[in-house]
Amino acid sequence: MTSLTAVSFEDRTEQLWQAVAAGDEHAATSVVFDAIEDGATAEEVLLDLIAAVQRRVGEEWAANRMTVAQEHAATAINDRALSALSYRHAAHTAQVRGRVVVACVDGEWHGLPARILAEVLKLRGWRVDYLGAQVPPSHLITHLHQTGPDVVALSSSIATRLPTAHAAITAVQATNTPVLVGGAAFGEHGQYARLLGADIWAPDAVAAADRLERTQLPSPQPAHQPIDDLPHLADQEYTMVARSRTQLVRTVMAGLEDRFPAMRGYTALQRQHTAEDIAHIVDFLATALYIGETDIFTGFLTWTSGILTARGVPAHSLLPALDILGGELKDFPRAVDMLTRATDHLTGTRSMTTTHSRNRG
Repeated sequence: MTSLTAVSFEDRTEQLWQAVAAGDEHAATSVVFDAIEDGATAEEVLLDLIAAVQRRVGEEWAANRMTVAQEHAATAINDRALSALSYRHAAHTAQVRGRVVVACVDGEWHGLPARILAEVLKLRGWRVDYLGAQVPPSHLITHLHQTGPDVVALSSSIATRLPTAHAAITAVQATNTPVLVGGAAFGEHGQYARLLGADIWAPDAVAAADRLERTQLPSPQPAHQPIDDLPHLADQEYTMVARSRTQLVRTVMAGLEDRFPAMRGYTALQRQHTAEDIAHIVDFLATALYIGETDIFTGFLTWTSGILTARGVPAHSLLPALDILGGELKDFPRAVDMLTRATDHLTGTRSMTTTHSRNRG
């Protein structure tokens, strides 16, 4: 890290946090430019200032100290500060390397990590087409045919987008273009990137830029279908659970009402929150079935239990939903096994009971 001459980098980070938390775009931009004036490089500001503050935004939301609206507002301010930095620096960097398309997979709305990667690559001399969040595979492929990039970088933070990411990876590779992937969705060590047949995985923007610079781009896999990478999809469990999502949520909601009459007195907002929780459970179960890895499901439930606890909702309220889902999916052995393992994981690590109690606000 560059030694700043006026104000410490830690101080700048706190200043930027205060600015984005307050929704003050002017102050946020000033902090970014002041860090540059103090001797930090543009890449350091991107990664150690803007990205660090964005991680704090997520942590504050998870701890229930920031609403969803406040999180979105803070992210927007951070994004505009990044835009100001890009306008000042990236436009003056010579494009001496190849062309990279950077995009979020369809359904992935967390665009800032991909945007940071795009800016780092620009600073490293790449010509970058940043397509933004939620890019459908068909739109991505159309762009590739029009521009002929050297590599495509796909970003996803949410594991439930892995099936869509897989479709994008195979579609891009069919154009004879290698695919680099990154983001929390692909696993801490890139294990899901390998399962989905990505050509390159990187844990962060610096690693991605370094690997593109130092490694010869691989030849992408020959044209193939997702089932070629994941043969277990032949059992159709993923397809059936994904297609039955709406009905499964309704069935679990009805089952909870029958088992716990107090739920009948929930407000509309409480019912909405409960239905959203159940929908997420179904989505992550479907994703785990797609990938063939129970850890995706148990990891989500562990994270969710922490979120519920932070919001004053007993985490053991997850268990009845899992039990009802298990009954509905009794004819799907992989799904039943995952639900059983998830229940054992929760009860084994947290000594939960099956008593259902919510205090939704």
